[in-house]
Amino acid sequence: MVRITELLVRKRSEHNEGEIYSLEELSLHQQDIEKIENLDKWCRELKILYLQSNLIPKIENVGRLKKLEYLNLALNNVERVENLEGCESLQKLDLTVNFVGELTSIECLVDLPHFRELFLTGNPCTNYDGYRDYVIATLKNLQQLDGQGIEKSERIKAIQEYSEIRNKIIRQQNEYMKKREKEREEELKKQEGKNKVKQEHKPGFDGRWYTDINNTLDVNAETQINETINDSPKNDEKNREELEKEFWEEKVPFTPESRMQVHEHLQELKKRDEKKDESKQTKQPRRLMTDNGQMLNVNEAKIDFSLTDDEENNQYVLDVSTYKYLDTSLLDVDVQPTYVRVTIKGKVLQLVLEEEVKADSSKARRSQTTGHLLISMPKAKHLIQARKVSPPKQTFNSEPKHDGHKDNKMKTVELLEVAPNGNQEMDFGNIVKEKTDVVKAPFESKVFQKPVERPNSEDFVDDPDVPPLL
Repeated sequence: MVRITELLVRKRSEHNEGEIYSLEELSLHQQDIEKIENLDKWCRELKILYLQSNLIPKIENVGRLKKLEYLNLALNNVERVENLEGCESLQKLDLTVNFVGELTSIECLVDLPHFRELFLTGNPCTNYDGYRDYVIATLKNLQQLDGQGIEKSERIKAIQEYSEIRNKIIRQQNEYMKKREKEREEELKKQEGKNKVKQEHKPGFDGRWYTDINNTLDVNAETQINETINDSPKNDEKNREELEKEFWEEKVPFTPESRMQVHEHLQELKKRDEKKDESKQTKQPRRLMTDNGQMLNVNEAKIDFSLTDDEENNQYVLDVSTYKYLDTSLLDVDVQPTYVRVTIKGKVLQLVLEEEVKADSSKARRSQTTGHLLISMPKAKHLIQARKVSPPKQTFNSEPKHDGHKDNKMKTVELLEVAPNGNQEMDFGNIVKEKTDVVKAPFESKVFQKPVERPNSEDFVDDPDVPPLL
């Protein structure tokens, strides 16, 4: 049985920073709760309360919730509407798919001034002849019943025939109550029979009690006990499957008792599965080395990688293709002189190195774009390489050779000296040659000479008022 504890309520009030005294909305659905308790003491400010999909058989301990506006008890085992007279602010009540057969119990909602909506879909009382008219005539402030609006003409007609409808409802209700009583008795007998069968087939017990300790069992009883004990382990799994099939194929009435049986059966299956999981052997850890201490190559993470030998920098470079959005806290790198181990979310990638490396000088860094993990591991042995010598300066002589070989035109390659004598300063102003009147046009076009000004004539008069020619 699941109880409504303070810890459970605080866990469900995270949106209110765990405070329960000022809590206005609380959701306790699908918790297998079998009793409403303590909420009227701890959460007096509640306005909305969700208790659907539980095993609650009775509405209780909510009368002091004066500010409660909405109560959801759908998919429970409620058989009558009760103990809601003190919920002065109640506006909506949801009892969908319950076992309300005593329809006259809704009269406890008559004095609630703000009550507007009621849901009774899926209850036995909805099958009564005159069900809707009775509810509408009884709850005069009701605006919606089972999700359908109530019209004025419908209410007036129901009020006019109220006395007749109520008598009809009471007769049908009494018949249902008698039927429920028979179902309870049959269920009680059925449970007693099951308990008796279990007791009779209990290993080591033949159904009889022995008062004399010195008495010995007769041969038949002893044989029966031995057969029961021996056959039990062999056929346990087979019998269990048959019983499971019979349980789900058995036709039973939809009652609170049958719903409790299904719940208990599911709980037993859950416990059985948990025991199986506990009995299973734990998975053996991955072997990372042989019995003689030799390390192994392991890729338990099944991830892509590349290990290259960087001879130029005398180091090994390991590139592990870790996921781009994998948190770095889930990665662990361990570099040893002869191997490197990368743990990714608890799974190991281990590689054996051909040469020893400097573990202290190794570096691991993560790419911010691809997410790859790059590990640089310098080798312990230094690599001796030949020193690179620049090629000698070659001079080419233009003088011909006289050794009988063919003459080769050779040129001397010299560097440009800014100041040949060293003491003289370079005259940067005379680097460019003097300007000439001849202007060379690009792209081997015609050469244009600079135009020469024509001298003025003898009768030329320079009048300053005349604007110059453009």
